Amino acid sequence: MTKGYILAEVEVTDAKPFEEYRAQVAATLQPFGGRFLVRGGEPARLEGEGPLHRFVLLEFDSPERAREWYHSKQYQDILPLRLRSSRARVVLLTGAAPA
Repeated sequence: MTKGYILAEVEVTDAKPFEEYRAQVAATLQPFGGRFLVRGGEPARLEGEGPLHRFVLLEFDSPERAREWYHSKQYQDILPLRLRSSRARVVLLTGAAPA
């Protein structure tokens, strides 16, 4: 079965509203079967250039469930908190679950 992954690279620009977003986001994942694989921690550069920021990796049972979560009312209601308190790149990845 093909899994869906949301990968986000986030530069926090205003900590207070971002923490409000962070406190609420986990509850939006549950109805869609989403789970954190990576949240926080210090990235270590192995190759390439440019600044490193916070990375988040979410896993869903399918790409469709990942899209449903992202476009859900639950997530869209808190998304403005992230948009005004950070800069981010967010991508949907698909792939087989690791064996």
